[in-house]
Amino acid sequence: MSTHLKAFTLFAILIASIGGGSAFAQIPDKFGPGESVIVTTDKESYGNGDVIVISGEVSALYSGTPITLRVIAANGNVVGIEQLDVSADKTFGIELSSGGPLWKSTGEYTVYVQYGSPNRSTEITFQFGGPGGGSTGGPSGPTIGVDRTSFVLSYSITGGNVLSVTPDDEANSLIIGISTTSDGELTITLPRDLIDAIGPDGSEDTFFVLIDGEEVDFDETTTSTDRTLTIPFPDGAEEIEIIGSFVIPEFGTIAALVLAIAIISIIAVSSKTKLSILPKY
Repeated sequence: MSTHLKAFTLFAILIASIGGGSAFAQIPDKFGPGESVIVTTDKESYGNGDVIVISGEVSALYSGTPITLRVIAANGNVVGIEQLDVSADKTFGIELSSGGPLWKSTGEYTVYVQYGSPNRSTEITFQFGGPGGGSTGGPSGPTIGVDRTSFVLSYSITGGNVLSVTPDDEANSLIIGISTTSDGELTITLPRDLIDAIGPDGSEDTFFVLIDGEEVDFDETTTSTDRTLTIPFPDGAEEIEIIGSFVIPEFGTIAALVLAIAIISIIAVSSKTKLSILPKY
């Protein structure tokens, strides 16, 4: 075989191997027939206070068109709605905190996403209502006891953990100790029997909220028995103080009142029985 023929044969084999190799290097299309957007969650079920990681991908980019994302509760209520930008690599994603005032029903929740036109949409479901993160899990999510009282508070938190809740009866406040891993948000439900903010005329007043001594804004929803506060906090925060018009610890003013009544009773009994509480010399 001549040198030229050998070279031509090797060249032909090389071309054939490149062409044939491409059949084995194909990446399967992750989109099914007719699909233009897909979405996934990192888990199949979540508890109150858990972080839900939602991610997805589109088959083609439409400039300036965001993803509209809705989270729909088991009872049909919309508990969250977001607009997400699509990256140049055709992906999108978000982290959401489960739980809060709107997440009242347990069961199957739906994540619905739409990319512009309704024919570019899909959905995925997850279960909500199992044990959540936090100090104590359960169907109602994490809870924490208030020091020196019998109160137990429900809460959810992202970007950190709740370490303690302590009443300060002199300041009419609750002091919440936290540790953080990032910027986050605390949603906590406060019974009015524990702490409230009431104006001089008896009407509902506004709490003051301090993070490490600095006043911050917050959102609030109220019922006749509870006030639920949603408080954003920065990474590195250590203490959230909620100041009202009164706070009721188990001990403190109530204990002082009980002690005063006890002393008065002793004095009254002593005067009637002519007993002396002072030693005689």
